[in-house]
Amino acid sequence: MKTACVILAAGRGSRMKGYAGNKSLLPLIPGKSPYEGEMPILLHILTHLPSGPKAIVVNHAKEDVMAATKEFGVTYREQPELNGTGGALLAAMDFVTADISDSLIVTMGDVPFVKTATYRQMLECLKDHALVVLGFRPRSQKQYGVLEIAGDQVRKIIEWKYWSAYPEERKETLRICNSGIYAARRDVLMRYLPVLASRPHVVSKEVDGSLKDVEEYFITDLVEYMHDDGVSTGYMVSQDEEEVMGVDDLAALRKAQEIYRSNPLDQ
Repeated sequence: MKTACVILAAGRGSRMKGYAGNKSLLPLIPGKSPYEGEMPILLHILTHLPSGPKAIVVNHAKEDVMAATKEFGVTYREQPELNGTGGALLAAMDFVTADISDSLIVTMGDVPFVKTATYRQMLECLKDHALVVLGFRPRSQKQYGVLEIAGDQVRKIIEWKYWSAYPEERKETLRICNSGIYAARRDVLMRYLPVLASRPHVVSKEVDGSLKDVEEYFITDLVEYMHDDGVSTGYMVSQDEEEVMGVDDLAALRKAQEIYRSNPLDQ
């Protein structure tokens, strides 16, 4: 199948204290500080994605992202407001719906170590499913979303604020977490993007020092919409938790830099 890729790299990362840039440009090889150095995360991701057209969704420090990736021949789509992962995907709707591919990979701009072979395996799974979620079994579930699974199907993805209140016996059945990386058949995905756009979540957020109700959209909703319609939604499990680690705070950045330093040829 011809494959296109969308990388979500619009956010700053509020937990990356002391850093004002776009976190997808944080270095895997540190220099004077963990925030300065070589091999930006985003460039590392681009070299491991399957070949084919690529779009990067931008907002925060977009000029820096575009300058850093100009040699890769990617296109850019701006997310006008940071309104969730689904909002980022909707910002790239015209790229997704263009007749340039059969399948699509959607990945995050702060998850550097997913292997090319893993992306390819996800695409292979599209022979049996319309959408595939990359899951993993962490040592600690922290505040990850979890996959509710029935056989080889993902029924839905449950966020931490909901499953954390479940009784222990139910929690025991929810051991596979969501990496935030997906593969989808383009023809099916393009049918469900308008559905996603029509069903925003209204959430309270602090904006300029006061709470406001804002509309947000989440890619995870697509799984439930498709499954409820009888569309096959599958999953694949990474065997290595570090492969799908997200770099969302300073501790995670230092760990990612240590992983890269220890095994640069494996990356």
